[in-house]
Amino acid sequence: MAQVIVIGGGIVGLAVATEWANQKPKDKILLLEKEQTLAFHQTGRNSGVIHSGIYYKPGSLKASTCRRGKKLLESYCDVNKIAWEQCGKVIVALDEAEEGRLEGLVERGKANGVACERISGSRLRSLEPHVKGQAALHVSETGICDYLGVCQAMAKNLRSGGHQVQTGARVTDLYDRSDCIVVTTTVGHFGADWVINCAGLHSDKVVEMADLRPEAKIVPFRGEYFELTPESHSLCQNLIYPTPDPSFPFLGVHLTRMIRGGVECGPNAVLAFAREGYTNLTVDLGDLVETLTYPGFLRLAAKHWRPGWEEMVRSFSKKAFVQALQRLVPDLREEHLVSAEAGVRAQALRRDGSLVDDFVIQRSGRMIHVVNAPSPAATASLAIAEIVVASALS
Repeated sequence: MAQVIVIGGGIVGLAVATEWANQKPKDKILLLEKEQTLAFHQTGRNSGVIHSGIYYKPGSLKASTCRRGKKLLESYCDVNKIAWEQCGKVIVALDEAEEGRLEGLVERGKANGVACERISGSRLRSLEPHVKGQAALHVSETGICDYLGVCQAMAKNLRSGGHQVQTGARVTDLYDRSDCIVVTTTVGHFGADWVINCAGLHSDKVVEMADLRPEAKIVPFRGEYFELTPESHSLCQNLIYPTPDPSFPFLGVHLTRMIRGGVECGPNAVLAFAREGYTNLTVDLGDLVETLTYPGFLRLAAKHWRPGWEEMVRSFSKKAFVQALQRLVPDLREEHLVSAEAGVRAQALRRDGSLVDDFVIQRSGRMIHVVNAPSPAATASLAIAEIVVASALS
């Protein structure tokens, strides 16, 4: 029997197991991952950005854990010799309306302790020669890193500390008994004093297994990407983002230089037809019916139908995708882009149609559920882990 079982082998689950091992090195830790490899879903399809925290509401968990997690992550990378770089990014304003929105970001950045600078169009072009924009924010402390490398190091360190990382073990049920919590999986039954749910796309399902009601339902949104061909890498020096539209819940397409080489363009954000729906043709009827009959999704779709339709058009039209990127980089052409691997964002959605804007950590007895951990969860993972473990051990 273990002292703690962690469900989910993405970066948040691995970070929780790592923090528990740091606090209680003699405890037996078991991490369960349903796939044959770790970090297969959201973490493994991450563009690799170390977020600064500029976007998040001051005082929120996202803001505080992003700032704390950024420092912890960079230190972890240094200690474990994992590639990372503080490269900076620009948030570009194309017109006066967007310039006005930059001021709000500056204030939010200051409140969160983020180093950011309002720059002119000429200064922007010195940083990113191919970008069109009349002004921008330069967020110098934004970075990029190898998140897969982070996960591999965490798993290696856990195993070397005598802990078990079990892949190919899908959780099917939970039983809270008086002496322990029993976790039923496809490879057997396991008992523990504590269970931490970090199941990402399936986190709400694990909450239901525990006979609890999740605060919101996970609705999957596929993020579709292209990559620049090697000959066109010069179009992007580091990270190029649009000014976000506060009326729409996603950031919009952007360009990201990756730590392992290459430049990623996207994401386009569309409803996925399965929780693990990485292509338009991947359909899980159960998942799809669940989403399409959920009042929260119907209300969200009604409110954001126009930008949602534009996202769908870009999903089926490379030309439309390129046109969206050309707003930032006019020199970009269709032949500069090749298809890249898609990701799926596990977005928690309330019944009233509102997106859950912050991380959600739900505790019940000897179980703790991380039920909403979209971006910037990778950056914040070690700080999220501190909160989760402190809650259990307090």
